[in-house]
Amino acid sequence: MKVVGVIGAGAAGLCATRHILSSEELTPIVWEQSSQIGGTWRLSKDIGTDSRGFPVHSSMYESLRTDLPKLIMKFPDFDFPSKVESFVHHTAVLKYLEDYADHFNLHPYIKLGHHVENVSVLESDEGPPCWAVTVKDLSTDVVSTVTCDALLVCNGHFSTPQKPLIEGIEDFKGRQIHSHDYREPSPYTDSRVIILGAGASGLDILMEVSAVAKEVLLSHNLPVPFPSELPPNVKQGSGIMKASENGFYLKDGSFQEADCIIYCTGYKYTFPFLEDKCGITVENNHVKPLYKQIINASFPTMGFIGIPSRIIVFPLINYQVQYFLATLTGKTCLPRTAEMKSEIEAYAGERKKQGWKENQYHILQNDQFQYMEDLATLAGIKLPSPHLKKIWDVVIPRLLFSFPIFKTYEYSLGEDGALVEKWEGKGVSTSWDLTILTAKQVSRLLWYNFPKIAYILGSSILKKLKGFVGL
Repeated sequence: MKVVGVIGAGAAGLCATRHILSSEELTPIVWEQSSQIGGTWRLSKDIGTDSRGFPVHSSMYESLRTDLPKLIMKFPDFDFPSKVESFVHHTAVLKYLEDYADHFNLHPYIKLGHHVENVSVLESDEGPPCWAVTVKDLSTDVVSTVTCDALLVCNGHFSTPQKPLIEGIEDFKGRQIHSHDYREPSPYTDSRVIILGAGASGLDILMEVSAVAKEVLLSHNLPVPFPSELPPNVKQGSGIMKASENGFYLKDGSFQEADCIIYCTGYKYTFPFLEDKCGITVENNHVKPLYKQIINASFPTMGFIGIPSRIIVFPLINYQVQYFLATLTGKTCLPRTAEMKSEIEAYAGERKKQGWKENQYHILQNDQFQYMEDLATLAGIKLPSPHLKKIWDVVIPRLLFSFPIFKTYEYSLGEDGALVEKWEGKGVSTSWDLTILTAKQVSRLLWYNFPKIAYILGSSILKKLKGFVGL
């Protein structure tokens, strides 16, 4: 029986353990640094470092609710309780993961309070490489090394903040924090706040902070303003060029006074326990060489779960795990190393042609649905439900065009499998309602930003638009 090591007991690690146990050929051993399971879904009151001196892992804040409804967030083989709302509070997600671990009897295989210090590859002429994992028991300080036939890295990627380099930031006298350290809005009462970054966490924190702050600037590098209506004390501006003692100069030439800045600028992929010989590098926040964004192409008995971003996390990691395990048990065959690396390079080249920067190569968005189908097909398991994409295609426009209220909608499936959407307890004609919402917000965007949009589109398209509207 092959031993599969799993680093981390958050959602990815728990999913990996569940499916390893479903195979008669595999057995798991799981190391979790904290004293409890749940990973980033377990809120920490600490900021910076925890009581043991380790960097705080969780990026939860007190009021956080999911950006996607539970109907598509769940693992395919385990439901959320029916009584919880569609966009669930982080405590409900943690309870869901605890129930998942209980249901599949995962706890006996998880070593809590065990810190992985080092991973090295053990090459052999007689078979695939194995892995030497050196672990410290934090309760006893005893260090031991375990040899695994395969290794799944499930350490998450929402724990190491990424901050931009801002000219003159050392002169700024106000408060600076990353969203990783944000917990609740009261410290920003009556303050002038800059939120840097218009991703989901930036917008979420903006909504909270604006309720107590004097004014909030949403600073970002989007070509046009974020298209949703926002609170009246919120305005939008371009990215930051440089800092001064009492504020920031923006790229559009304007100046914004500020008492504090919250960096909502994402996270770094980090694997500090991997030796260089493991063959994994992170350049411009691009983890490589990963075949199918999972498998270490240099040593394919090592896999990484949960690397892609802008995805429906739990279903996607479910298919990643099962595909990786299928390669271990022989249910599916991997190409040769050179072929895998060639495919990785081809994928990177295609992304570059499409205009993506290297630090965006792990973003999947709408590509995630074909990606999950491909993994399921290769692993010989049931394909993802089509309602994943149907609900995604409803929720994302609502997020973009009506951010302040999009989490107040409720979603379910009718007996015929059709999507049922409700708002304030009443049924919604989804197609018609989204058409009206999109038309309204696009018209509003065009009305207030036509010169900028015209510049972006270019003169040839501008001529077509003028002809269309009769100008």
